[in-house]
Amino acid sequence: MKPGNEILSGYGTTVFEVFSRLAAEAGAINLGQGFPDDRGPPDVLAEAVRALEQDSNQYPSMMGLPALRQAVAGHGRRFYGLEVDWQREVLVTSGATEALAACLLGLIRPGDEVVLFEPLYDSYLPIVRLAGGIPRLVSLRPPDWSFGRAELAAAFSPRTRLVLVNDPLNPVAKVFTARELALIAEFVLAHDAFIVCDEVYEHLVFDGRRHIPLITLPGLRDRCLKIGSAGKTFSLTGWKVGYITAAPALLQPVARAHQFLTFTTPPNLQTAVAFGLAKDDAYYLGLAAGMQARRDRLAAGLAAAGLTVLPSAGSYFIIADYRATGFAGDDVAFCRHLTLEAGVAAIPVSAFYAGTPRSGCVRFCFCKTGAVLDEASARLTRHFTGR
Repeated sequence: MKPGNEILSGYGTTVFEVFSRLAAEAGAINLGQGFPDDRGPPDVLAEAVRALEQDSNQYPSMMGLPALRQAVAGHGRRFYGLEVDWQREVLVTSGATEALAACLLGLIRPGDEVVLFEPLYDSYLPIVRLAGGIPRLVSLRPPDWSFGRAELAAAFSPRTRLVLVNDPLNPVAKVFTARELALIAEFVLAHDAFIVCDEVYEHLVFDGRRHIPLITLPGLRDRCLKIGSAGKTFSLTGWKVGYITAAPALLQPVARAHQFLTFTTPPNLQTAVAFGLAKDDAYYLGLAAGMQARRDRLAAGLAAAGLTVLPSAGSYFIIADYRATGFAGDDVAFCRHLTLEAGVAAIPVSAFYAGTPRSGCVRFCFCKTGAVLDEASARLTRHFTGR
């Protein structure tokens, strides 16, 4: 039998699915895959039900419902002072992963080089390679996951087409500093490149930090494609509603790719997300504060169990170094051990590297209820300390 696509089949099953299945089989608490336990805002859910029952359920516009595109433009103005033409500069997608695929497939030409930061979200490399792109990786330095001019200079070349920046960064919960963003902007402008900005955790930034969209920096308005996610903003990851904001010349080829991927997104969910984006400041402040409290709760539990907790500046995730526990195996073996013996599932950080991974680190997800986080912490503490 003839083989399937070698680029995609070579990756196997995603690590999230592997450890989620193992957690289910073992009856473990799943702190691996990043989905909240919450049901989401009741008023947003109610609006989805109302729209399902009362509004059209036929194909909406390929670009997205006008109400949602207007809401995305309004969101950019409200939070970042960004003036957006909703008719020409906003595209609705079936989740942020589809948005990424549409951007990368729409803009990369075979042989183009793409600069990425690792550790990196696991869907980036397969899509880049499927589009014919050549990855050029910048490895971030723990514990603050920093980088400098030398690393960027080594990754950029005359063949650089675009840069993919995930801010806040999954898996390591990094929020890029203003200095780092300015350095990226400098290299992008010098190399006449574009930036795909995966900003799905834009409202989950902690400890008084401020999210700075690259699209707002001088010279980058016409070079950036800003991706947002209703799944992360409203704790509704199963809805798969994403949106892209970009200048018309950039958005046009992306929309052409989108029309052959999913074409459109359920209209009732689009209506509900438009409603949600207009929620008051208290909602957005409460979202970040609540998630920060959960981060602190899990961080304390991990430390009590003997793990070394690294800084978490944003997102759903926290990284822990397990080597102080005395476990001698690699991070994949440690995650299997945790799942089967301690009853808590995590994700090995090596899964987010294309090159040589940092050893001894795993990723935990804290977007769970307090009771779940407390039980996970108790299991880990009992396992590693006997208390």
